[in-house]
Order: sequence, then C-alpha cells, then structure tokens
Amino acid sequence: MTALDGHLDLRAELRVHGQTVLVRQGFTVPFHLSKPYWDPDHGVLIVQVANPTAGILAGDRLTSRIEVASGAKLCVTTPSASRVFRMNSGEASAEQSFHVEAEGWLEVMPEPLVLHRHSRYRQSTSVNVASGGGLFFADQLVPGRVGHGEIWAWDELALDLRLKVDGKLTLVEHVGQNGSELQALARSVGFGEMAAFANAVLVEPSSLTPSESPSWRDEIRLLHQNNLWCGASEITPGVWSLRLIGRDGVALRHGMTALRRVLAITMSALRCDLRKL
Repeated sequence: MTALDGHLDLRAELRVHGQTVLVRQGFTVPFHLSKPYWDPDHGVLIVQVANPTAGILAGDRLTSRIEVASGAKLCVTTPSASRVFRMNSGEASAEQSFHVEAEGWLEVMPEPLVLHRHSRYRQSTSVNVASGGGLFFADQLVPGRVGHGEIWAWDELALDLRLKVDGKLTLVEHVGQNGSELQALARSVGFGEMAAFANAVLVEPSSLTPSESPSWRDEIRLLHQNNLWCGASEITPGVWSLRLIGRDGVALRHGMTALRRVLAITMSALRCDLRKL
C-alpha cells in the first residue's frame, strides 16, 4: 500500500464582529476537516480533524501547522482515537507545530493514541506561544487494542515536545519507550497492565493574575484518587506540566474531562464542549 504524505495547515483570526474564523485551511489525505462550530457562549471556534482512512500505516508522514492570531480562540480535537497499525518494516512519523500570538488561545485535545502490535511511531511537536498567549495541549496513550488482547505490544514510540514562551525555550520533553517498558511503568504505579497515560502542557493567558497557588491547583489535588493519579508542576510562572495516569482508558477519559472542568475555573475557553459538533 502506498504511504501517505499528508499535511494540515490552519490559521485562525478574530473578526470585527467578535468571532474567530479560519482564514486559512488546507489539508490532504489522511487529514479531513469537519465544518467548524462557533461556540458563542465561550467565544471559541471548535474544529474536528478526522482521519477518513483506516489509520496510520508504515511510511506515512504527517505534517500539521496551526496558527492562532491575536485575540482568536481555537480548539482542535479529533472524533476518534488515532490508530497506528502493525508494521513489517519502517515506521510512521508526524511533525506538528503550533503558534499562538499575543492574546490568542489554542487548545489541542486529540483522542488517545492506540498503537497496534509491532508498530513504530514518532511524533515531534514544536510549540511557540507569544507573551500574553494561552495554550492547552494534551497527548493521551492507552495500552493498545485491549479487546484483541494486544496490550503494550508495539515496538517503538517516540514523542518529542519543544515549547517556547515569549521566544524562550521553556520545556523540552522526550518519551522514548517500547511497549514492555511502559507496561513495567504501568505496573509500578499499582494500576496494572490496563493503565492509560496523559501528558499535558498549560500556558496560562496573560489575562490571569499570577499567583503562587492558582485556585485550580487545589481542585486538581482532589482529582488524585483510587482510579486516577494527577499532578501539576510549574515550569516557569504560568507554564505548567500536567500528568495523569488512569487505571484504564475509561478512568483516563473521566480524568481528562475533570481536568478541563477544573482548569476552566479560570480559563473559560476550556468550558467549550469538545463533542458539540
């Protein structure tokens, strides 16, 4: 089967009537864009990016670029999990870049990544947030095709993230583990082989008043319970690394929903309904 070289290119801007619109949108297979939905209650444009093909195959190269102009608010999500299929040779890769201008807001909240047996996948994410801009970006990972007995059975996974805020390199993260290594980590936290993981990055918009302990942090501590581990670490003032581990995929989904609800205490753009399309 022929490998795909797909690209996604979006730019959102604020119009004089107060709505965010896409002034540039381009995509090729396997990307497909749904009709954007304007959430007037929270002032956010919601866009779903779908993959109309079966999933991601060996040799596929995916490139995406998302820009948010000053004053615009954009939420990008997906309708279903991203599946990376078995590979006899080679690998699949994705490069994504996000740019948020001053007073802009971007949420990138895809559904979980599902890696099939003997798959290999590399993802590189570059994020640039101007002074005064805001961002919430999350990656979610489940053990695999649980119903088929495939748990932590992939060969290679690499997730790289570079975050710049106001032009300064603020965070560099690398997840580079095979399935068995993450399986051991899942067992070590006491949740067993079905555990699911999420890493998120939050850049608080400048409209918030800096404080040593934002109100939502106490609420996040309350999320930490029997079926969910949740923690937050401040990298620099207003820039946070958030980690969640759920007992299974369902617990992680509930945890991510609760996390958005908690953060929305001070960031109203996170009150938009990801499924309202």
